[in-house]
This record gives sequence, structure tokens and C-alpha cells, in this order.
Amino acid sequence: IRFDLPKAADVKLEVYNTIGAKVAVLANDRKPAGSYTVRFDASHLASGMYFYRFLADGKVIATQKMLLIK
Repeated sequence: IRFDLPKAADVKLEVYNTIGAKVAVLANDRKPAGSYTVRFDASHLASGMYFYRFLADGKVIATQKMLLIK
């Protein structure tokens, strides 16, 4: 999962299943401005639809769906 930060921010990147249960937290820290790529190890999850939510300084910046196929 890729994202860009135009300025330093407290970042949170979370993954949810289709019923809204959080299944992973991929980032939860302060990051300086820049471009980032976060790897998502989904080996413990079943195939299906998931959503990730990206927050910067407590504000939702993006919510995207992704399809996991094993």
C-alpha cells in the first residue's frame, strides 16, 4: 500500500474485513513528509474483500477496498 505525506503527520493505516472488524494495523506512528510503501502480510487471512483506512493527524484521508486472492 503506497501513500504520500506532504508534511510530517501522525499516521495510522488499518485493514478491516467486510463486517468492519479490524484485522491489521500496518502503521501507527509519526512519519516525516515523503512517499511510503507498506507491505501487507495477509498470510493469516482468508481470501476475500478487505478495506484499508489511512488517517493522518486523526483525519481520514482515504478508504480503499482491496481483493485478496490466495
